[in-house]
Amino acid sequence: MLYDANYDRTLLAEMAECREKCFRLNSTPPSEDTERKALIRGLLGRTGENFEIRSPFQCDYGYNIEVGENFFMNFNCVILDGAKVTFGDNVFIAPGCAFYTAGHPLDAEQRNKGLEYALPIRVGDNVWIGGNVIVLPGVTIGDNCVIGAGSVVTRDIPSGTVAAGNPCRVLKKV
Repeated sequence: MLYDANYDRTLLAEMAECREKCFRLNSTPPSEDTERKALIRGLLGRTGENFEIRSPFQCDYGYNIEVGENFFMNFNCVILDGAKVTFGDNVFIAPGCAFYTAGHPLDAEQRNKGLEYALPIRVGDNVWIGGNVIVLPGVTIGDNCVIGAGSVVTRDIPSGTVAAGNPCRVLKKV
């Protein structure tokens, strides 16, 4: 379903509030771990008890992001969360990764009106995502997966596999 993320006042206000929260998080020193955790809990829709997100970090809304227990996201990650982005337990994300739920219509007239769509992303339990991986709208990465650095994940990755490449494809079973 198409929505207007460029001119809808409600969505623009929600994104502006999220940018402020991300700015506060990214401006808080790493030594202030308790404050950083409180800011992340106030930003995201759900967190486990044990998690770490290293700055800088950016997202669109925040409330559409859910992270499980023992979640770790390294520096310079981006989540465009126009739809739900769910990370399971024991997920480790290397620097420079991006998770994009948003996409744009192929039709130029619709695209020029500021319309876009969003499809959820799900990352299962016990997943390691290498550096500079991009995960596109609608993708599910199953449990117990490893995604190789530099991959562009354009389709679902089944549980218990190692996958890499552009486009990302299964290389072997774990």
